[in-house]
Amino acid sequence: MIVCHCTQISDHDIRAAVDWMRAADPETIITPGKIYHALGKRADCGGCMPLFLDTMRGCDNLAVPPILRGLRANRTGVSHEGRRKGHRVSQRSATV
Repeated sequence: MIVCHCTQISDHDIRAAVDWMRAADPETIITPGKIYHALGKRADCGGCMPLFLDTMRGCDNLAVPPILRGLRANRTGVSHEGRRKGHRVSQRSATV
């Protein structure tokens, strides 16, 4: 089935790209952009994105690698992502 008419990407192409990326690097996070890049193509109009994502989610190898699962849980209580206070330009200009 054709998923993206603009670039002629089929569901088979997406599944093959996901399988190839997972085999090449078992710890990689697979995104639509990486799939387009692996296929040597670019997203055009974006109308295919809902079907593209559904096809990705249907792949057996898409799951988040075990080593990366639960990373967010380890950072409970940290909402500033490790940045110092006042890292935003708007906050700096307000304090100056």
